[in-house]
Amino acid sequence: MKTLILSIMMVALITPGSFYDFKMNSLEGKQVDFSQYKGKTLLIVNTASKCGYTPQYAELQKLHETYGSKVTILGFPANNFGAQEPGTNVEIGEFCKKNYGVTFQMFEKLSVKGEDQHPLYAWLKEKTGQEPTWNFCKYLIKPDGTVKFFNSKVKPLDKQITDEL
Repeated sequence: MKTLILSIMMVALITPGSFYDFKMNSLEGKQVDFSQYKGKTLLIVNTASKCGYTPQYAELQKLHETYGSKVTILGFPANNFGAQEPGTNVEIGEFCKKNYGVTFQMFEKLSVKGEDQHPLYAWLKEKTGQEPTWNFCKYLIKPDGTVKFFNSKVKPLDKQITDEL
């Protein structure tokens, strides 16, 4: 019980109050300051290269190309579900570019749930009450600060998402 309380307290101490307070490294290792995303609609997606939902990369790229003026896509590789993202950051980047032509912003691999959950995903869970249940779960963050969760089955070009843009 003490460990759980300490873990919750640690997350609270390291989790920023706003999405725009985060700074994280891209797949290429360059720091990205999330304050640059203020005023934009964002789609946050936990990704994996060896999943039944991996073809959603193609729809994410199409969403990026078609609705890029309305939404910014941020991809976060994670190995939390079925060890379906075993690659290094370099391997993940090469896979995404070669197989799906991904040009939207991708970040270093992180953990989206569990004891080692990244503070970004702790923040998203706090805002929505939901954490990823599998790969390719999505969080839509609107400029007014509202955050909506979409499970893996909701494809990137689904009307549930595009109607929000």
